[in-house]
Amino acid sequence: MSQRERLAATRINLLRARKELARVQKGASLVRRKREALVAELFRIARPAMDVRSRIAAAAREASESLVDALGVHGAGELERMSWPVREVVVELQPATVWGIPVSDVTARPQLRRSLAARALAPATAGPAASNAASRFEALADLLIDAAPREQRVRRLGEAVSRASRQLRTLEHQLAPRVARQIAAVRQQLDEREREERLRLKHVQHRRSR
Repeated sequence: MSQRERLAATRINLLRARKELARVQKGASLVRRKREALVAELFRIARPAMDVRSRIAAAAREASESLVDALGVHGAGELERMSWPVREVVVELQPATVWGIPVSDVTARPQLRRSLAARALAPATAGPAASNAASRFEALADLLIDAAPREQRVRRLGEAVSRASRQLRTLEHQLAPRVARQIAAVRQQLDEREREERLRLKHVQHRRSR
């Protein structure tokens, strides 16, 4: 035991150390239960999140392929002119919590995928390649907005699980063993003192009886 960990061998210090060990063990139990709940919630939402990621990856490939086709037909300059003006998209978020972890839910959002008429482009001007590329990217943007809250939850739950694991390791492998060593050392010194005192008393009684 290091000098920093050493406690004076008194009964009050022994009592305090035992109470401290009980608090550490109770804290470890609470952190363990919280981590188990976080892991269960993480597994519950992880599979849907992975499925959405697969859909996003497929939509991104389709959008990229359609963009290549549109560039081949119209060229970059013409596509840029078709895309003006840039549309502003407003998404409303509602703060929420999951096991005390701040997250957000999408409460209102526009549907991004539009018809050709809604884009205010004449069919002859846009052409099927440009229209298909626009539709593909709008569908991709819809998926990304829908997936954002779930991705945020997965990331923050994962971070919370990591924090809880670090806290549990600290409690179980650092604090609890240190306090247990202190208790053992103080108990040993007190026992030695008691033995010495009993021997001293026996010696005194023996001398008086002579």
